[in-house]
Amino acid sequence: MDFGTTLIFSILFGSIGMGYFVYGKKQQAALPLLAGIVLCIFPYFVSSVYIMVLVGVVLTVLPWVL
Repeated sequence: MDFGTTLIFSILFGSIGMGYFVYGKKQQAALPLLAGIVLCIFPYFVSSVYIMVLVGVVLTVLPWVL
C-alpha cells in the first residue's frame, strides 16, 4: 500500500478518536475517553496499513462492546 492509504486511515481513525474523546469528556466516561486518545495517537507509531486497520477497528468497537 502507499502513503495515501496510510494517510486516509490515519485521518479516519483520528476523527473517530476525536469523537470518542469529546463524548467521553462530556459524559465523564473513562473508556471512550481513553479509546479516543489512543485512536488519535496510535497512527503515528504504526507504519503497516493492515496493522493500523486492525488496531483501529478493535479500538473503535471496544467502547461499544464493553
